[in-house]
Order: sequence, then C-alpha cells, then structure tokens
Amino acid sequence: MAKGLLASAVSAGALALILVAGPAWAQQSTDTQSDASTDSAAASDGQADAAAGEIVVTGFRGSLNKAVELKRESISFRDSIVAEDIGKFPEANVADSLQRIPGVILSRDGASNEGQRISIRGLGSEFTVTTINGAPVRTTSATNVGGSSRDFNYDVFPSELFGRVDVYKSPLANLEEGGIGGNVDLQTPRPFDSEGRVIRYTAQANYNTQSKAWRPRGSLLLSDTWGNFGALFGVAYAKNVNERSGFQSTGGGTSGYNSSALGRRPYYGTVPANTSGPFNFELNLDSPLANFSGLTRSQVENAYLPRFYRVFASNNERERLGFVGSLQYKSDRFEASVDGIYSDLTDQTDEFTFGVPVRNSRTVAGSTSIPGSGTNSGLIPLDVHLDEYNNLYGTFGNSSILTESFYRDSHTKFKYGIVRAAYDITDTMKLSAQANLSESKAVYSENRIVSNIYGITTTFDPSDNITYPTISSPVDFTNTALYRAPSLGFAINDELDKQKTARAVLDWKPVDTGDQMLALKLGGSYVSSTKRVQRQDGSSIATNTHTLPGGGTVASNPTGVFANMDPFVQFGALANGGNSGYPSQFATFSRDFVMNVLDANGANRAATPALNQAFTAEEIVKSAFFETSFKFPIAGHAFRGNFGIRFSDTKTRINNYQTAPGGGFTPAEREGGYTNLLPSASFTFDITPKLMLRGSAGQTITRGSLATIAAGTRVPNIFNPAVTVGNPDLRPQLATTFDAALEWYFAPGGLISGGVFQKNIVDRPFSITERVPFGTLGLPSNLFNCASLGAGACPPALGGGTIDPNFLFDRTITVNQNELKLKGLELAYQQNFTFLPKPFDGLGITSSFTLIDQEGDDFVLRNGDRIAMQGVPDYTYSVTAFYEKGPFSIRGSYNYRAKTGQNSTNTGNDQVPYLAPQGFLDGTISYKLNDLFELRIDALNITNENVFFYYEDPTQPDGNGLSRRDNSFFNGTTISFGIRGRF
Repeated sequence: MAKGLLASAVSAGALALILVAGPAWAQQSTDTQSDASTDSAAASDGQADAAAGEIVVTGFRGSLNKAVELKRESISFRDSIVAEDIGKFPEANVADSLQRIPGVILSRDGASNEGQRISIRGLGSEFTVTTINGAPVRTTSATNVGGSSRDFNYDVFPSELFGRVDVYKSPLANLEEGGIGGNVDLQTPRPFDSEGRVIRYTAQANYNTQSKAWRPRGSLLLSDTWGNFGALFGVAYAKNVNERSGFQSTGGGTSGYNSSALGRRPYYGTVPANTSGPFNFELNLDSPLANFSGLTRSQVENAYLPRFYRVFASNNERERLGFVGSLQYKSDRFEASVDGIYSDLTDQTDEFTFGVPVRNSRTVAGSTSIPGSGTNSGLIPLDVHLDEYNNLYGTFGNSSILTESFYRDSHTKFKYGIVRAAYDITDTMKLSAQANLSESKAVYSENRIVSNIYGITTTFDPSDNITYPTISSPVDFTNTALYRAPSLGFAINDELDKQKTARAVLDWKPVDTGDQMLALKLGGSYVSSTKRVQRQDGSSIATNTHTLPGGGTVASNPTGVFANMDPFVQFGALANGGNSGYPSQFATFSRDFVMNVLDANGANRAATPALNQAFTAEEIVKSAFFETSFKFPIAGHAFRGNFGIRFSDTKTRINNYQTAPGGGFTPAEREGGYTNLLPSASFTFDITPKLMLRGSAGQTITRGSLATIAAGTRVPNIFNPAVTVGNPDLRPQLATTFDAALEWYFAPGGLISGGVFQKNIVDRPFSITERVPFGTLGLPSNLFNCASLGAGACPPALGGGTIDPNFLFDRTITVNQNELKLKGLELAYQQNFTFLPKPFDGLGITSSFTLIDQEGDDFVLRNGDRIAMQGVPDYTYSVTAFYEKGPFSIRGSYNYRAKTGQNSTNTGNDQVPYLAPQGFLDGTISYKLNDLFELRIDALNITNENVFFYYEDPTQPDGNGLSRRDNSFFNGTTISFGIRGRF
C-alpha cells in the first residue's frame, strides 16, 4: 500500500510539473538549500517564535514567501499562514486564511456568514486539535453552544490577535494527540518578533449589501523593546450585520420531501416502524373540491411536497472585542514571556419563518396539531401542477399557515494566559517549559413564539424563482386578527470549558556539522479539561405564569397574545428576488415583547435545569514523548528524518443524572480511562537542491464526543417513541496514517507540489437502535406527547395519559464498531511572476486542489440498492491571484467546494441530502501612501453566492435534486473601506 501511495504521489507531482513548467523555467533565479529542522511543535518550545523573527515579512507576497520557506524547512507535513507584518494578518478571519491550505475545508456560521470551523482532509472539525502557543484550547459560539463538542470556533477571535498559524497534517510525537485530521497551532505575537517600537492601527467601515447596514472595525497594536525586555499590547473591535432571506423546506432537519402515498401510511408504534417516509402528511383526494388539473390521481398521490413551504429570514448583529498582551525577556541563553488573550463575542439574531406546514396536513385523532376546519384531513388540491422532477405545486384548500418569531442570542467570553520559558543549558542542550490556563464561558438562548392561521386556501409556486417562491392566499398575512393557537418555545444553554496545561521539553543536539545532524527530544505534558453543560427550558413558566399587558397569561388568554402582534416583519420588508408573490411582509412579534414583556430568559433561568441533558466531564491526560531528528547525506543528497513515540494516559470522570425508578433523576458518577502508544515517523530527501521527496507514517487518535460519553437518557422528540442514551465506555478512534509528496521549490517563493494521503480509522462510533419496552427505560410518561406516539401507546385503561409499559420504543446508543478508509490527493502551486516585463512582474498566484475518496457508510435505497455517500466534498480548490508593485496591491481569492453529503440514513423517501457546491470570491485593493497611511478596500462574497441544501432522487435524471431545496438564501456582499498604517 505504501508503495502504491508513493507511486501516486510521484505521478501527481510529475503532472503538476508538466502543467506549469513553462513559466517556471523562465524565472532566472537561485535559492539556497534550507538547513534541517527538528520540526518540533513550533510555538510551544519557543523555537517557532524565533523562526518567525528571522525574516522581516512585508506585504502579501512576503507572507506567502515565508510560508513556503517554513514548509520547506519542515520534516513533517506542515503548512503555515504568516502575518504580513506584526498585527497584520492577511485576512479578517483566521479560518478564511486557512482555506488556502490544501486539504483544509471551511464551514461558516449560519447567521453571520463568518468562517467558524475547519475540517482537514475530509474529516469533521471534531477531528482537529487546536492549540494556542502549543497549549490545547476549546471554545464555542452562537448556535453551537450546548453542543458539548470538542471543536474550536475560530470566529471567537479577531485575526489581529495572531501572527502565524501552523497546520500539521501528519502526526508527530511532540504534538498533542487527538487530531486524526490534523493539529492547528495559533501563535500570538511577542515584542521581539519585531524589535524596537511598533505602533500599528487599522480603521474600517463595513457595509453589507443585503442588510444595507454600516458597522465599524478597528485595531491598535503597541509593541516596544528595551534591551532584554519587551512589552506588547493589542486591541481589536468589530461589528457586523448580516441579513438574509429565502426559502426553507424542512425546518432545519434532514426530513426532505415526501409524497402523500408515503405520508399517510401508519406512523411510529406500528410494524414496520417509520414506513411513512420522513414525515406524516396526506392529500385529501376524495374531497368534492379536489381538482387534479389534468393529472392522474396516481401522479398527484406520488408527487413530492416539502415538509414546510415557507419563507425564512434572519438578521444577525455581531460584536467582537479582543485583547492580546505579552511581556517578554530575551537574552542570549534565556527567554521568558507571559502572554494573554481575552475575547468577547456577542451575537443577536432575529429570525422569522412563515409558510405552509405540510407536515401538519394529516389529522390524527387526539393530535394537538389539527390544521384546517371541520373533519377534513389533508390538503385539498384545487389547481395543481407537476414539474419535470415530480414535485407538486399549485393551489391547495384546507391548508394552514405557521409562523415563528425567533430570537437567538449568544455570548462567549474567552480568557487565556500562558507562562513560557526556555534556557540554553549548554550550546547543545536546551530546556523549555510552559504552563497555561484558559476558560471559555458561553451562553446561548433561543426564544420563539409560534402562531397559526387555519382553514385557508394557499398557493405555493417555485416555478419562477426557487429561492423566492410564491406563497400567497386570499387572506392578508399582516392581519393579526387571523392568527390563532400561540405557543412558546423558550430555552437557554450554558457551556463552560476550562483547561489547565503544563509542558516541559529537553532538547539535545549532540551533532550539528551542517551536512550531518542528530537531535534528541524528551518531554511530557499534562492537560486537565473540564466541560460543564446545562439547559433550561422556561416555556411552561412563561406560558402559565407571566402576565400579558391586557391581563391573563398565554395559557389563560391566548387571544390576548395577538393584541401584542405587529403587522410587519421587525427589520423591514424582505428581499424578494423580484417576485411579488413572495411574502415580504407578514405579522410578527417584536423582540421587546418576547424578551421583556414575556421575560423569556427570566423564565428560562427560573426553570429547573433539564437534568437529562446536564453533565460535568473532567478529563486528565498525562503524556510523555521521545523524538529523534537526524540529517545525513546519501550520495551527496540531504536526507532528513524524524522518529518518535508518544504515550498518553487518559482518565475521565463523568457527573450526570440518570433516570430513577418511577421517574425523576438521581446524580450519577462514572469513571473511565485508557492508554495509547502512538508511533510516528517522517522523512524528507533532497533529490536535487530544489526537488524534495517527503513521506510520513504514524498513528494518532480522536477522543469520543463528550455529548455522547456524558449524556444521560435523552428524548430527541416528544412526538416520537424514541430515546438516546450515552456511553461512558466509548473508546477513542484510532487512525493509522500514510503521507507522501513530491515538492519542487523552483524559485524564491515558488512551489509546485503533489501529494497523496491515506487514513485507516478503526473504532469509529456507530449508533445502533433496538426496540425495547417503554417500562425498561425508567422514564415518566409526561416526557412525551401521548397522542402522537401511535395506536395503543396510551390506552384508556391507563387513563389515556400513561404510556403502556409494553409499548415498544426505539433505544439508540453509540458504540465503537465501524471502520473508515480515507484517501486523497493534494496539489499546490505558488509562483511570483518576476520574470515578466515591467509592470507585470508584480503578478503572482497561489493555489491548491484537494481530492478526497472516503469509504464510509452507503445510502441504502428501499429496494436495497446502495449509493456511495461522502460526508465531505469530493474535491475542493482555492486560487488566489495577486499583484504587488510599489504602493499598489490587489488580490482576488476564489474558494470552491463540491457538493457534500449530509446524512447516510434513508428516512423512507429514497432522497439523498446534500449541501450544494459553493464558490466564494473575495478581493482586496490597497494603496500605500507611506508607512503611516495605507488605503484599503476588502470585499467578501463578491458574487453573492446562493447557498442551499437539496435532496437528490437517484432514480431521476441528474440534477433533479436542485428542484428540491432547503435553506436556500443569499448573504449579500460585505465591503470594507479603511485605512491602516505603522508608526
């Protein structure tokens, strides 16, 4: 297998050389071969900071050149993003910069559209370990709060707080274990990175074409050195408004589209279970009013309709404040620093949905969701049509409208402090150590009012504009008197992460003669992590106890609620894409009414925490590692290598709540642990002074999700007879990895590379579901909606509200079972076109391409056929072209990702869910008047990319899924006008 990988790498590299050799040969320049590097955890041992200070980096071209040199010096597979200057990161968002690196995929926050998380080489963000100055950290933000993940949200931090980012894609013994995808190290600036006095500032005004709002962004960094001492302080502040509107079909799930033929079949509680497709609904085809408009009954009955047919709009206002500080002492043999970071991120999102809840169109006896009027069950087709992909649209009677006024608020505070020291004991021996404390405290509340209009005729038609479809009715959607049946959904999540780390490393380099080198590294680390999660639901308290302005409560005076409803969307008429049939205005509730009059968060804080979702997880990891690096010539060509082994001992303590006999919860504590011995090896061989062969092999782990390990018994949906339970004995996933690459450094700042990788992962978590009697779960009946569980769930003999102990429930638990094999190809090309005649010699380009083949779970159709399903894009690429000449600079970046599979579980309709392909074009123009003043314009999402999910039917022609969309919207273009400079 290793020989096959190596052969593929050589072939890929040769192909890349042929494609771009022409312009490369034209460049008449020389470069000297880099010295060997021990490539050891860069920041944490104090070596990377020294390296960062060796070359003065100015401009985007200089930043790219330095990154190429760092890659060349490394023995392992490492890529870097380097600040153009101290306090001058290339992009406004660190995650946006990282997507230029081959194999790195960016995911954006849904409300703000900022880069939030990254995945590396086809594995999710939970497979990446993020460190700051070598110390592992965790933080979360926005809607991820309460998710209990091990992820890291990059949008918490302003990019101005960092000077360099290293991405390690292959294991090294001295790197923190836990990142099968890779390790990312963020490095903060220190005074001696740029000796002397530095004052750098930025001032910008941000404008979004969708929200039509202006907001400020700015930063200030002060740094100075006096002899052996230095101090640095920086502050960054930004506000931004992102608004979007469009179409939703599933309500945030993977339910997709369904047909009436599937939707009217028996639901949960029957055998076989879940034969109704992804959701329960029905068309009333026997009504005397039914009109098939020339279609056959079978065509109408088997056509697709979405779970919802609704408008979606949100307005997100984000505010971020960050500080960075450093005190540093540096002499010839001793170096020490105290560094700190503080970041405060606030999101306020106003969200509104409005449309036809197709999912509610089937009347079920005893159900609390009965749309329409009289005894009719189902939507009545009055004038309907089919598109070429079997989707039904038109005018329907006996329908309803469901609208939500949804207010989401989140607040994350992150604090970080680290003490680092390094001492050269002798000329060949060095001792370095560091200790770190960090804390991330996040709160997220989601508070909404749902209301309905019943028994009306509606028309929905996407034929003219699928993102802004027609949703119309003879009634006035802004008439508050039409709305009925208000219901409240209030909740708040708290998530706390604390980490204490310590690390000590002894480096010894007994041999270093230039062409020969031997270095030994021995070290150990201690990481103590605590995660605390809590959720409170104040819906019942607010519904039954909070007084309305006109008297009574939501429960006792539901019609009084609508006296407080406004006949408009709170942030103004929605963009409609030129379709007047798209409802740009409808009645909504204000933020003031929800948050102040009903005191949503007051109700949430007064509520008893949901004990089945609360836990505290403590994890202590003690690690030791040994690493040796070497260099020697083979037939006059330099061969560099690194071999190491890492041992880790992990202990966990979980405190949560388990169900007690007869209902309720009781405190529980579980302890667990495991050890891992992880070898790694890397090498580089200089075939010529400019052509390098690189290889790596090793093992690493990714620890299980804390939400899975620490969870008690959870009820995902009160309307379904199903529960999930945690597994404190879940083992970490173990990966054996192989990498090979051929790299040609043909000119200063120039690189052509081709590489392949493979990861064989075992002990993958897998959810298994078994059917068990309700009585064995130890849960009270009041956790569920009895009427919706199915026939026989709550028999009259038990009072109608008590679940039969013998009624079957689905019990899902996650275990270690599956395996995954992942293979990929990475190509990169970077060049400065200095060989061109003036003024074109200022041109340059950097680009990357990643191809991924993942052998995972298949999507199984009802007939037994299997569809290959990847949870990552098949391929991604990034291209940045730039021009820097004198005071003028311009660059444009295009980042593309292919479609991405979302879920391999067939919900009964044979539709495969995907995130559509996406391509984002960003640009920057700047003109430097002098060191004090540089004028700059940045534009993000210049083409205003349409972002959406879709549902593909494999039995239909290619592209059919584009007609069945969810969350289809536009974020607009964000333009920043500003100045920046250095004193």
